[in-house]
Amino acid sequence: MQIKNFEDLEIWKESRRLTREIYGLSKTEKFSKDFGLRDQIRRAAISIMSNIAEGFERGGNQEFVQFLYIAKSSCGEARSQLYVALDQKYLEQNKVASLLIILKRLSVMIKHLIDHLKRSGLRGPKYGSSNQSRPSDAP
Repeated sequence: MQIKNFEDLEIWKESRRLTREIYGLSKTEKFSKDFGLRDQIRRAAISIMSNIAEGFERGGNQEFVQFLYIAKSSCGEARSQLYVALDQKYLEQNKVASLLIILKRLSVMIKHLIDHLKRSGLRGPKYGSSNQSRPSDAP
């Protein structure tokens, strides 16, 4: 399947769901009053989906890979911040565990796309008509 828009990427869809979840959980009474952590975890979640989108829109696979690495690192940042929220008792253990699984899975999905793009030899649509198609986000 050819991907024409970043909204078609499964990793972007998953990161959007994750961001929605993070926003919802960070609205709880205790969590919402820790402005620094609340804002930082929201920014990390936003960074994941934004870097996927921005990298895709650059039109070059090498640039896309760079942005995917940033998105992947933001997955790690959000995971770390979830531990802080857990330690401060802003979130329940089972909710944190569920989000950690989602973040780890998303990180693996991003890494698989990075590996696929590196192996593909395609340079991206901005480099000419022979490279107009975008690869799927599955290896």
